[in-house]
Amino acid sequence: MTRAAFVLEIKPDKVAQYVEAHAHVWPELCAAITAAGIRNYSIFLHGNQAFGYLECDDLDGAFAYLARQEVNQRWQDAMAELLDARVADAGPTLLQQIFRLD
Repeated sequence: MTRAAFVLEIKPDKVAQYVEAHAHVWPELCAAITAAGIRNYSIFLHGNQAFGYLECDDLDGAFAYLARQEVNQRWQDAMAELLDARVADAGPTLLQQIFRLD
């Protein structure tokens, strides 16, 4: 199992819209994320930064699957207007894990 994390920069004047969008994530997008094999997916907010965490058995495969899903493309297009930079089709830039305590 892979644990992955990422940080996205939200445009400061778009934070409320970003939060609102994530309060109403489309059910078909949630289904695509689950079908990709992603689980335990959370996004946290700190100022205008979104910190995401997820778990997956095949992260590259999951991101490739999502890149092919039309619903994901529509979501990424909508979120691009709220972020400093659009999330790449291959998925967000992941953070390096430097510590873990189980």
